[in-house]
Amino acid sequence: MRADRVMKTFVRGTLAVTTAAALVASLQGCVLAVAGAAGGGALVATDRRTVGTQTEDREIQVKAYSQIANELGDDTHVDVTVFNRRALLTGEVPTDAAKRRAEEITRGVGNVESIVNEIAIAPKTSFSDRANDSYLVARVKGALIAEKGISANDFKVVGERGNIYLMGLVTTQEGNLGAAVAANVPGVMSVVKVFQYIKPEDAQTLAPAAGQAASAPSSAQSAEAEPTVGAVPMGGVTAQPLDQKTAAPVSNSTEVHPGSSGQVKQ
Repeated sequence: MRADRVMKTFVRGTLAVTTAAALVASLQGCVLAVAGAAGGGALVATDRRTVGTQTEDREIQVKAYSQIANELGDDTHVDVTVFNRRALLTGEVPTDAAKRRAEEITRGVGNVESIVNEIAIAPKTSFSDRANDSYLVARVKGALIAEKGISANDFKVVGERGNIYLMGLVTTQEGNLGAAVAANVPGVMSVVKVFQYIKPEDAQTLAPAAGQAASAPSSAQSAEAEPTVGAVPMGGVTAQPLDQKTAAPVSNSTEVHPGSSGQVKQ
């Protein structure tokens, strides 16, 4: 009897520790996921893309990432993020030829309207570097949520080597405000705007349309709560002093290239 009680106590303790660890990891991983936890589709319901577009974005992202990883191999680290058929490539490769090849592979996936190639020709970043990038992304998302006048759901945040890339269908005013918020997050080295701009009147009509489409079942409804393809979990993040006192520089990406059609679509 005593042995049974000891075993039951051990099991309960183990389950409690495991549950607590999972909760901490989920809280660290993505602030937006907490907001969308009730049903998983809350974020999608306010996304300005239709569910059909979100599904296509996810398919492009997975295909491009898989093909790049298979062809370029372990010497490279390339992440693919797709928003409204615009593909953002980030990471590190050893040669300019590998950088160009990653872009060609993405273009060949099809249905890509434009490619933003921000891949650096540099050694691969370490696990801890990528974990810290994930930590910065979570901090930027939290700052966007707290900022009045914009909706964090309208922004896609990507981090690489301390640089923050912002994607989304936004007005010029929303984009500038979101970039300023990200630039003032301690630890951010620079902010690069990769937005697709819309008119203020269009912003009023796109959200309701996306909300109606989101009511239909779709595999894309859980995609926005997941990390970017190729992202590193937050478990290895260690506390670092973030004593940045001035805002990080903000710029527009200059690496926007043609998509599958051979033409750049802004």
